[in-house]
Amino acid sequence: MTHGQDSAATPVEPTGPAYPDPAHPEAAPTDPGTIEPVGYGKHGKVEHVPVAKIKHTRVSGTWVAVIVALVVLVFLLIFILQNLDTATVHFLGIEGSLPLGVAMLFSVIAGGVLVALIGGARILQLRKQAKKPR
Repeated sequence: MTHGQDSAATPVEPTGPAYPDPAHPEAAPTDPGTIEPVGYGKHGKVEHVPVAKIKHTRVSGTWVAVIVALVVLVFLLIFILQNLDTATVHFLGIEGSLPLGVAMLFSVIAGGVLVALIGGARILQLRKQAKKPR
């Protein structure tokens, strides 16, 4: 049961920016990301139409950030699991013992919080200065 012509009988060569027509070297676009051939026009020249570029959105940026964060978390978990030797920590007269990887994680978190507080204070200072009339 066949309908119409058999598509396997007539091979179709791929065309487009990635496959310029060898018979028409002028058919290859100068910037393959911005134009797309639509067919042959007068005198055997290829007619091109602009292709809309995909805009990057906040959601796509968020997905990239989530993927990067997951990779970082996997490496962090591997680091902690490989550094389970007990370490004694002394801080302001308090003494305790915990795994070395966890102790290092807490120190990195404390450093990040300190940097975030200083950066937040600077942002508030700049916003206050920007609101002042000149």
